[in-house]
Amino acid sequence: MDDIVNEPVVAYQKRRYTVEEYLEMEKPSQVKHEYYQGEIFAMSGAGLNHNKIFSNVFIELGSKLKSTPCRPYGSDMRMNIPENTLFTYPDISIYCNGLMHSDVDEETFISPTVIIEILSPSTKNYDRGKKFNLYKDIPSLKEYIMIDSESISVEAYHINEEKNWMLNEHKEICDTLTFVSMGFDVPLSEIYNYVNF
Repeated sequence: MDDIVNEPVVAYQKRRYTVEEYLEMEKPSQVKHEYYQGEIFAMSGAGLNHNKIFSNVFIELGSKLKSTPCRPYGSDMRMNIPENTLFTYPDISIYCNGLMHSDVDEETFISPTVIIEILSPSTKNYDRGKKFNLYKDIPSLKEYIMIDSESISVEAYHINEEKNWMLNEHKEICDTLTFVSMGFDVPLSEIYNYVNF
């Protein structure tokens, strides 16, 4: 995992853990941890801009998805990718096919349609690189969106009909983010409302 994840910070290095051990340790923990192939990693906390962006996006999604089968969830929703063993907590995930829990844990869910990560200085390289590669293993995933918390910058990936990931970048406050799989737009002015750099 050392070559997969440099961030978040390694929490335990003593030995490899089973999924069951990880889940048991996670229940009472005040800090969230990722799990990948036997290793456990502490996740970093969120700053003020991160929280403002989360609130803005979550409010927009709640409104846009109100009359659809899709539902947005925040970072307390643990997700598992059975295809590569990753357990993690995306900042925002949208599930459109109901909630299906993992075979190993009823409080962990699989098969999101959209994942949104809000980038911070300590996690942006991981979110853009290795974590995105792990997310690509999710068969149901249609979009992966990264929103910078330090500048106006949104990287929106969606999977096309040929199963290739396509990137749309937005760098201006007057731009509009299109949720391709959802069929609606969100102005960047709403995403960055009340956010100060």
